[in-house]
Amino acid sequence: MTTVAASWLPLSAGERSVAIEVLVNGPLSRTELARRLRLSAGSLTRLTKPLIESGLLEEVAEAGTPAEVRQGRPSQPLDVVAEACSFLGFKVTDDMVYGVVTTLRSDVVARHDRPLTSHDPAEVADLLAEMTAELAREHPNLAGIGIGVGGLVEGRAVVGESPFLHWRDVPLAALVQERTGLPVVVENDVAALVEAETWFGAGRGLDRFVVLTIGAGIGYGLVLGGKRVPCVEENRGFGRHWIINPNGPLTPDGERGSAVSLLAIPSIRYQVRAATGRDRTYEEILAAASAGEPMPARVVDEAARALGTLVAQIANFAMPQKILLAGEGVGLMDVAGNTVRETITAQRHPLAAPVPLETKVSDFHDWARGAAVLAIQVLVLGTAEA
Repeated sequence: MTTVAASWLPLSAGERSVAIEVLVNGPLSRTELARRLRLSAGSLTRLTKPLIESGLLEEVAEAGTPAEVRQGRPSQPLDVVAEACSFLGFKVTDDMVYGVVTTLRSDVVARHDRPLTSHDPAEVADLLAEMTAELAREHPNLAGIGIGVGGLVEGRAVVGESPFLHWRDVPLAALVQERTGLPVVVENDVAALVEAETWFGAGRGLDRFVVLTIGAGIGYGLVLGGKRVPCVEENRGFGRHWIINPNGPLTPDGERGSAVSLLAIPSIRYQVRAATGRDRTYEEILAAASAGEPMPARVVDEAARALGTLVAQIANFAMPQKILLAGEGVGLMDVAGNTVRETITAQRHPLAAPVPLETKVSDFHDWARGAAVLAIQVLVLGTAEA
């Protein structure tokens, strides 16, 4: 396995600020870059020269400019060399590991998934090392690994608690690094997804931004001043205690009427199973509700009203410029999106601006990509402190 020791590492604080600005917002002209970073032309030249010489940045042609005119023009925009190195991102669930390879700009260039047959930490680390070796054969310029796990992660290295994997105090980063020889960063999966969307997705350029995920659990991430706000609750499943309806259903994984009891996929399946005696998949329940079957329709309608209430409460208190709804449970919007939107409107001030709610149809590879973005930030650019 090949480990990349990038020639442009480590970066000084000034070089890092230039690299991040170009990575997230590029290509940028030198004039625009200097304006954004409040640098003189001379200071910018001093900072960009080593980044260009080392292969992290490159001068690119402006669209519409003839090739013979482009050569040697000092006003040429700067952009990152996205293929300078590659990153691995893994999303670990209770029964699968989803893996992706990304460029420096987080574009996914390969996917690789494997079943997870054991929760033993050493065996999970072995599986991650095997997947890394397989992906490295086609992508030998790997620079680092990011791993997303549901639960509490400490110091971007130790899984303090994971209810899905039944882990406590597992040094996952060290276990995987020992087996791969690559630097490893571990983070809560929702936090990783929020970072990816803030840098390269729906939240790019926004000052106030929220990511709300529905799936096996309920995830929430808040961005203020363009940076994710880290908090313990973010990593411990806050939705179990966010009460939407005190008279709502009680399920095994949440308080009565909590966001988890009303919205999480296992809770929705539990409610339908308890009422009908029949076990159905989430997709089957949504289809039955759409077809007008009474009990699935009732459960889905209640879930939609809960989602609308949750979005309205977030909008009322956090006042975000956008809320991104993501996760494997977003199919709820296809079936009951009107109910969600009506509930949001009913629970907002009549003169309040509409809530920009963006729905992202995503799978676990998006979560894996988020982990890779953490690797880009932490291992290469030295940012996004926990």
